[in-house]
Amino acid sequence: MRLSTTLSRYIGRQFLVWFAIAFGGLVGLILLLDTVELMRRASGKPDATLDIVMSMALLKLPNMAQEAVPFAVLFGGMAAFWRLARSSEIVVVRSAGVSALQFLLPVLLIAFTIGVFKVAVFNPFASVTLSRFEQIEGKYLRGRSSLLAVSSSGIWLRQADDFGQAVVHAREVSPQGMEMRDVIILMYEGEDRFVQRIDAASALLEDGYWLLRDCWITSPEQPARYEPEYTVKTDLTVLKIQDSFATPASISFWDLPAFIKTLEKAGFSGLRHRLYWHSLLSDPFLLCAMVLFSAGFALRAAPRRTAVVWTMGGGVLTGFLLYFLSDVVAALGQSATVPVALAAWTPAVAAVLVGSALLIHVEEG
Repeated sequence: MRLSTTLSRYIGRQFLVWFAIAFGGLVGLILLLDTVELMRRASGKPDATLDIVMSMALLKLPNMAQEAVPFAVLFGGMAAFWRLARSSEIVVVRSAGVSALQFLLPVLLIAFTIGVFKVAVFNPFASVTLSRFEQIEGKYLRGRSSLLAVSSSGIWLRQADDFGQAVVHAREVSPQGMEMRDVIILMYEGEDRFVQRIDAASALLEDGYWLLRDCWITSPEQPARYEPEYTVKTDLTVLKIQDSFATPASISFWDLPAFIKTLEKAGFSGLRHRLYWHSLLSDPFLLCAMVLFSAGFALRAAPRRTAVVWTMGGGVLTGFLLYFLSDVVAALGQSATVPVALAAWTPAVAAVLVGSALLIHVEEG
């Protein structure tokens, strides 16, 4: 029997209402917990006022809300299907010859649409707010701003000490280590008084200094001089430079491919960003898997209160296990143990297959 349009709208509306309730509850809880954590981190830092802490929490919220969407689909779907089953509406629908997959079709389409909207529209907005959050966090909580920027012309590094600051530009970085080629270093006294420019064929980051080779050193009102080797003090380390990369979540879904190309062209690994981009592509399918899980657990719940609690608890546990599996596979992908695409798509594909098997089991039963 074909599912009517009226019934499709009714089931879809029920799912949307419960999804909105679950999503709103999760977002509110996340905002509360994140605000408390930021206030704890801001304690003892006089510049981090309450207004700044609240603005940081609100800027970070869109990115955290993205993480809550799969759980909102799971919890909202379970609530909607359990309510329909408890009121015997599902029994009436199935007795009319409508299969479980048929009345789940509108919900699956809605979940897939939510996933597409999340990736294509909401993610760019969340990446902008997260980028702003990281800037404020670096200024008020970490005590330093970003040290590194990557562009099509190469990489830019900034280092500072008590006497001044230096801006380092390199065309590319050797993948074997922090050795840069075609290097330009602009040195300033204080914040804006130009002192020296150094053009070097290469620069190697050693413990506490840059080792420059084939250098031409130019100073104001002095002739340029050549040095086969030259050292410049620095407090930068490889770990500090790597930590200064823009996090994948702070870059829009649409800008990630170009950023990855630029990153790899400069000599850095784009593995983490590529993994994140593929995981975004798999999100709509992961949300569909959550619908299958929610239906499979909610529809098999017996009327008894104990059975309902255990069944719903099983659904929640399954959701968290899937989240844990995603983290484990992502770690394997970041370590290059498994291919990036496989690491990103495995949780979604596995969840769809297991959710489909669970639904078929419920339907056969």
